[in-house]
Amino acid sequence: MDTEKIKRSIVDLLTEKKAKEIVAIDVKNITTLTDFFIICSGTSNRHRKSLADDVVDLAQELGLSVNLPREGYEQARWILIDCKDIVVNIFDKESREKYNLEKLWSDGLLEEIREA
Repeated sequence: MDTEKIKRSIVDLLTEKKAKEIVAIDVKNITTLTDFFIICSGTSNRHRKSLADDVVDLAQELGLSVNLPREGYEQARWILIDCKDIVVNIFDKESREKYNLEKLWSDGLLEEIREA
């Protein structure tokens, strides 16, 4: 499965699970770190942890290598899930504003996902 289809599967899952302000940034032409960053927000610690658990489960179902443990899982302010070609970032509101990854990676192609 190519990274575009994997990205779409993860975005669809996050949409279904009511993640907020989902964006995908295509960075494959500007860095060798990854192909896509997916960024979203969760409404509570429990919601952010649940989103992270669901993303890891999906990634494993898709046969992706997921680096565990997930960074930031215990505090649930910024959970980073590294699937190599796709890195998923799940934020609380304050941390997302503070780190502003959308601005940091603004040279990439940003896709804003409409909430269902």
